[in-house]
Amino acid sequence: MAYGAQSMVGKLERVAVRRPNEAFWNADPKKWHYTSQPQHEAALAEHDAFVNILKDFGSEVIYHDEHLEEHADSIFTHDPVLVSKDGAILLSMGKKLREGEEAALGKALEKAGVPIHYKLSGDALAEGGDLLWVDEETLAVGLGFRTNQEGLRQLQEAMPHVNVVPVHLPYFTGPEACLHLMSFISIVDHDVAVVYEELMPVPFWKDLKERGFKFAEVPKDEFWTMGPNVLALAPGQCVMLEGNPQTQKNLVDLGCEVVTYVGREISLKAEGGATCLTRPVLRGNNV
Repeated sequence: MAYGAQSMVGKLERVAVRRPNEAFWNADPKKWHYTSQPQHEAALAEHDAFVNILKDFGSEVIYHDEHLEEHADSIFTHDPVLVSKDGAILLSMGKKLREGEEAALGKALEKAGVPIHYKLSGDALAEGGDLLWVDEETLAVGLGFRTNQEGLRQLQEAMPHVNVVPVHLPYFTGPEACLHLMSFISIVDHDVAVVYEELMPVPFWKDLKERGFKFAEVPKDEFWTMGPNVLALAPGQCVMLEGNPQTQKNLVDLGCEVVTYVGREISLKAEGGATCLTRPVLRGNNV
């Protein structure tokens, strides 16, 4: 079976990405909440180098090239779809500018042999950045401006054998900004998480501690450069945005191997890190 990614840390066997295009480098920063307008050639070069890290690791890369009009954020393939053991779950974007990405990525995945298992509907909202696999049978769901209670309910309906648990997110800087659950936590090994503790809800912090997790803490200045946004390629092997040396050291001190990528255009300007740029389609055994 060529799909199934109910893990944050299993070996990344297949992954969907989308190259930057005109919609991205022509994006109005104010409209899209970017820090400044991305540069064309530099964005392409950065993205290609990032994808080469995945390929060098041995991941099969699926390029999502379905047509989308003016969807600058569509390079962040993590958000529109979740891939369960039963197939793709088309989510429902809380950011109105991103509506339509769900079906487009779903079509690309179908071409790659991934069936559509479920589609969120009605008032449900859910984005992939709010969905964190604590283990293969436990999905933490961040409830905030991008994901709501009805989205959580439908995810539970789609995956009845999974324990779907709510994590209530803070207001932070408001509805226009993007604070996902994974804005302040990434899981990179069975018992290692990268965390920015200032934003961690206390019940969730306690739950992870009770499960035996060790935390690689992110200092405040590295939160703003996406220190918590780390993609596991396999248990204890991960890739993160360059320029976060203390977070990187804290990971290494906990036994992790870390590769960094340059993301001035594709990450820092557009506020999306290594995890955001990828939609895991198949993860292997957690060994």
